[in-house]
Formats: sequence, structure tokens, C-alpha cells
Amino acid sequence: SFCLALWPVSAEFKCFKTKVEDVRMEHKIRLNQNGDDTNQTIKLYKRRWFIVLLFSSYSLCNSFQWIQYGIINNIFMRFYGVESFTIDWMSMIYMLTYIPFIFPVTWLLDKKGLRVIALVATAMNCAGTWIKVTSVRPNLFAVTMLGQFCCSLAQVFILGMPSKIASVWFGSEEVSTACSIGVFGNQLGIAIGFLVPPILVPNIEDMDQLAYHISIMFYITAGVATLLFLLVVMVFQERPELPPTQAQATARCISPEQYSYTASILRLLRNKPFLLLILTYGLNVGCFYAVGTLLNRMIIEHYPGEELNAGRIGLTIIIAGMVGSLICGIWLDRTKTYKQTTLTVYLMSFVGMLVYAFTLSLGHLWVVFLTAGALGFFMTGYLPLGFEFGVELTYPECEGTSSGLLNCSAQVFGIMFTICQGKIIDNYGTLAGNIFLCVFLFIGSVLTGKDLFLMMVVVKSSALHRE
Repeated sequence: SFCLALWPVSAEFKCFKTKVEDVRMEHKIRLNQNGDDTNQTIKLYKRRWFIVLLFSSYSLCNSFQWIQYGIINNIFMRFYGVESFTIDWMSMIYMLTYIPFIFPVTWLLDKKGLRVIALVATAMNCAGTWIKVTSVRPNLFAVTMLGQFCCSLAQVFILGMPSKIASVWFGSEEVSTACSIGVFGNQLGIAIGFLVPPILVPNIEDMDQLAYHISIMFYITAGVATLLFLLVVMVFQERPELPPTQAQATARCISPEQYSYTASILRLLRNKPFLLLILTYGLNVGCFYAVGTLLNRMIIEHYPGEELNAGRIGLTIIIAGMVGSLICGIWLDRTKTYKQTTLTVYLMSFVGMLVYAFTLSLGHLWVVFLTAGALGFFMTGYLPLGFEFGVELTYPECEGTSSGLLNCSAQVFGIMFTICQGKIIDNYGTLAGNIFLCVFLFIGSVLTGKDLFLMMVVVKSSALHRE
């Protein structure tokens, strides 16, 4: 959900950088709330890097927990005596919680500011980890679910913060870098979530020893979460004393009543090309969430006892996806071919899913590593493309609002696809489950191509009309 939700901020800032003026570290401007001239100093503070690194760290801690149950699904099934589908919900709860809470939390961020949101996020994340510590008994699955729910609620308070932190603390030439640091923490947390749990919690028969290993993982997570919460309480600031840019100085003087959050959402929902993007984006990213959540089940079915390699395959998907996102971002910066690149990457995601589906059962793990890496490269590489396209379609609306709608679509489809693919795998095997996802990726590719064709017709018609 999370891979989620995280790449929109990179798109936000590429757009943001084109809208603000270049400023120097020390620059005099004249403004006040009445529009009269007055001197105000623009300044960048060194502590801004600590603020964004602290945010990145607690984002990492939270995103790690999204997949820590799912990647060792079979072990937690046996320990708590529950079905595989029940363990799947330990990941899907992150998606479900996001849907109803993202818009109230975004509104709260605008009204209360960074410090309050950071305190709530880290407090809930910390509380969730300690609840999990108390749940390491086979009859306490409800307690561990409560802890995971607290962590999933914390992530709603985390996902909308990178854009705000970068604009409030960083100069106009640094916002993309600041945003990348915030995004990197979340991506790295998911990667660690794939890699570390299979190492800390081996698949052993002795239930007491298994409980010991699970408690070690939970205690480590709780210790890190507590430390980060204390750091936020002690050092996280709402904003610097002096604004970092002229745009931010002006923003401090704008009355909140001048912006209607509800009106912005309604305008976006009347934008037909954007509604089509919401659908196609949800299909693609929903498939990605389903693959990540069910990865352990798919690998263990064909390669029994390979829990550790299942985690490494998940790590490969995330790392390849980070590379794909970077390359796609550079390509867009140089070519500005948003529509054509989006369609190409969408089609390659479909092809990658087909190849992964038909090679998973060949019996060679190295083949799975290659095909999973290729799938992650294109499927995760699509994330920034989708948001870049969204910015193009919805300007001058707030990028945070459009990204929230795209993320909601991804969460809805992620839950639907995870449930359906899980049931298909149980009854018909992994090949049928993966073909199920291929069908929807193909539909998404066709819709994306149709959208591209219609937009090209509109552009040509407009050009002829001007002539």
C-alpha cells in the first residue's frame, strides 16, 4: 500500500519546482498579511536534513511491518492456528485502513501542521509494536491483529508528509532531493520487510522456540519505534523560524479559508481523463500489491522450505522497482513523453506478469529471481509515471489531492485482487491466480492505449482549429 503511496511525492515536486521562483540561501523579500512592504529573511537551516532523515526513519519502521507477516505466511499460520487468508489480512489491513482515513488525515495535516501529524504517527506506530510484543502466544491472534491495525493507521499519517516537509523546510532547488529521501525510507522499509523476517523467524517445529524468535523480531521493532517516537517528541519542529523560499513565505500569509479541499476533490471527479487514469492506475498497482502480499504462498507452493529465498525474491522486486522508477523519472525529465512512456511501461508490466506466471513452476529459483526482478522493474516503475500523468491531467489542482485519489484506487483494487487471487491459488493453483492478474493488466493496457489515442485526437483537433 505503501509503495504506495510514496511515489506521488516525487511527481509533486517536479511540478512544484516549475511553479516557484529560484531563491538564494539569504534573500530579502517584502510582504505581510496586509500586502504592505516589510523585510523578511529567507533562510535554509542545517537541521532540515535531520528532520527529513528522521521522517524517513520512522517511515521505514512503519513500512517494514506491512509485509512482516505475509512474507512468512506459513510460519504465522502454524503459530496462531489460523488460515492463510487470515494472515493475508495482516497486510491488507494497511490497504483497508488507508481508504477511509486518508482524506481526513490530509485535511488534518493542512489544519494542524507537521509536528502534530508526526507525533500521532510515531505514537501509534510505537503503540502498535508494543501491542505485538504482548501477543506472542498462539491464542492471542486478535491482539497481534490489533497491533497491526495501530501500525496501519499510523501509515496514513505518514504517507502525506514528504511533500509537506520538503516544501516547509527546503529551498526550491532541494525539494526533489528531500522528497526522494522521504520516499527512499519507505521503499527501504518494504525491502527490509521482505528480507529480515525470514532470517529472524526460521521455520522450526518447536513452538516455544518459534515464539522466542517471533518475540525477538517484535522486540527489535518496538525498540526502534520507541526510539524514533522519543526523537520526534524532543526534536521534530513544526517549521523553521524563517521560511526557506519566497513561495513558502507567501504561503504562510494565505488564509486557510481561501482553499476548499472538498471543491478540489469534486473538480477532480468531474475530470474524465483523470477518472480513467484512476481506474488504470488502480488495476496496475493493485496487481503489484497482490503479488507482494501472496509472494510467500506462491514461492512455498513450488519451492517448499524456501522461506528465506521468498524474502530475497521480494527484495529483488523492490530493488528492481526502485531502479525502474529512477530510470523512468530521468527519461521523463529528458523527453516529457508522459503518455507514450506510460503506455509502454504498462504493456511491459503485462508482459512481465505473463513471463513470471509461466516460469514460476519450472523448478529453477534463479529463473524466478530474474522474472520477478523484471516484473518489479516495470510494475513499480509505473508508479511515478502514473502520478506524473496525473499531474499533467489535473493541473492546477493540488497534487496531494490527486495522489490521494489515485492511492485510494490502488488500495481498493489491491484488496480485491489479493482476496480473489488468494482464493484462486487455493482452488486452482498459482498459474491460474497469476493469469487472473494478467487479464486485468491487459485490460489496463487497452484502456491506457485508448486514453492515449483519444488525447492525441484532441490535441490534433485543437491544432487544426488554431490554424
